[in-house]
Amino acid sequence: MLTPAELDALRVSVQVATAAVAFSLPLAVAAAWLLARFDFPGKTLLDAFVHLPLVLPPVVVGYFLLLLGTKGPLGGWLYEQFGLRLIFTKTGAAVAAAVMSFPLMVRAIRLALEAVDRGLEFAARTLGASRLDVFVTVTLPLMLPGILSGAIVAFAAALGDFGATITFVGNIPGETQTLSLAIYSIAQTPDGEAAALRLVLIALALSLAALAISEWTARRVRRWLGRG
Repeated sequence: MLTPAELDALRVSVQVATAAVAFSLPLAVAAAWLLARFDFPGKTLLDAFVHLPLVLPPVVVGYFLLLLGTKGPLGGWLYEQFGLRLIFTKTGAAVAAAVMSFPLMVRAIRLALEAVDRGLEFAARTLGASRLDVFVTVTLPLMLPGILSGAIVAFAAALGDFGATITFVGNIPGETQTLSLAIYSIAQTPDGEAAALRLVLIALALSLAALAISEWTARRVRRWLGRG
């Protein structure tokens, strides 16, 4: 049986990961489309910037996110103009998780987009379809396996973020304390090994389930597209 504090950590983790994916998915599709289909000055720099969270220490990412705090220039403007405060809030935790998982989503979607047969798009254009119609009816369905896989993998990655989250929003029980932060806190307490192990097993099960669902979903969508 999980304690109320452990259930809160599980609830916060799922809420943060879901919000992170929902927030970053449209941006990931746009970034993948831009990187896969266009050549422009600075493309290499943009590609490097998108994938930067993969190579930077998460604590460094969290430090940069502190610019979104109320004391930072951008965060102060958001708070003064819209009353939006990200630091030490669940919304801020979702932003941190979104930043850390964003490159994984972009990579999966970009690979799926690059695998789309451009001849099908050209054929649709010659038949009078607009660019938007081609994207909605041809390109989007063909890249759907990559979108779903990227979203689920990003969800799993967001569940496990630690460094950026604790640096940006702290470790507040019931508000920003995710599974990873709860494991860290419980492991520091005397006789907390059993509770920490429970949360570790839950995190492991959630991550494995997300990866299995990602693979299963991608296969089902490919079969559906093949029948179509």
